[in-house]
Amino acid sequence: MFAVAVPKTTMTPLFSSPKLPSLLYKSSSLNSSSSSSSSSSSSSPRSLSSPRNLHVSASSSPSSVDTVLKRKRPARIDVPPSMPSIGFEFGIFETPEVMEEEGEGYSVYCKRGRRRISAMEDRFSATVGIQGDSRQAFFGVFDGHGGAKVAEIAAKRMSENVIDQVTRRTESELEEAIKDGYLTTDREVSEEGVSSGGACCVTALIRNGNLAVSNVGDCRAVLSRKGKAEALTSDHRACREDERNRIEKSGGYVDCCGGGWRVQGTLAVSRAIGDEHLKQWVISEPETRVMKIEDDCHFLILASDGLWDKVTNQEAVDIVEAVCGVEIMKKKSNPALIMSACKQLATLSTSRGSIDDTTVMIIKLNSLFHSSTLN
Repeated sequence: MFAVAVPKTTMTPLFSSPKLPSLLYKSSSLNSSSSSSSSSSSSSPRSLSSPRNLHVSASSSPSSVDTVLKRKRPARIDVPPSMPSIGFEFGIFETPEVMEEEGEGYSVYCKRGRRRISAMEDRFSATVGIQGDSRQAFFGVFDGHGGAKVAEIAAKRMSENVIDQVTRRTESELEEAIKDGYLTTDREVSEEGVSSGGACCVTALIRNGNLAVSNVGDCRAVLSRKGKAEALTSDHRACREDERNRIEKSGGYVDCCGGGWRVQGTLAVSRAIGDEHLKQWVISEPETRVMKIEDDCHFLILASDGLWDKVTNQEAVDIVEAVCGVEIMKKKSNPALIMSACKQLATLSTSRGSIDDTTVMIIKLNSLFHSSTLN
């Protein structure tokens, strides 16, 4: 299903302005043509004095008679304005310029890029207090490519799929549970009948004082450990040697196209949710890192590549520290300050030339850590 909402506006049809002379003929040309024909010999050839006039000699007349043929004015054409909304098979959603959300211990800001070929393709999810337990939370950033449909589905399903798998396993099986949650989400995307497009994502699960960060693609998680940036994920790009080796062993190839390495010459990332036509090589199995949340773990940044392509890990941490570093260490902090830091990061990326959608999520680890240690 594809829905288009078009506002009713009055549009000026083509060739309708009274201020513009007709592009098809000039009255002066007609008059000059008639007078010149009476004084010219019938045997002399007629040359076109203007591309707007077409002269045809009538062979049935003893004398040459010129007739001027005029093209008819084309029918009026109503050109619709740009589409403000787009619909997919699972429902119609708006195409906002900005999405933002503040919650307990986190803020997230999502901004549409200057590339206007499609609707905003970034999505996010946040679930705090899983099953009524304040020690459990799940966060995710999803960056769609080839459309927003896969990112939309993944943002809705990933948290429940991962949480469902985690609650069935022991702590020692946490990585395997998260992997199964990712694979289940990927399978559900296929079951929805989505045959094109995909989504990169990065997720963070906080459970019993531990942090488990997972990703597929080039969304990234960066930890601030006492103000020092520490990347907790590694981007899955086609240029990574281990990823290229994996793809080639599976019968695929990585080629340099348009200045970058691409799987099968098309996709720059080597892992993603969706991308059904490349599934043999572009897998949805995440890489996961599990760590204990220590006192020096101040906050976590989850963001799409719209940020990381233009802003370094340490720059991002420094900006957050400068804007709300003191506030973020408080148990009860001002969420508006954390949101301000998210916006400043997105704005910085845009000012440096990014045209991609950008999503930035900042999570207060110390507040969630303290709540997890309360008896």
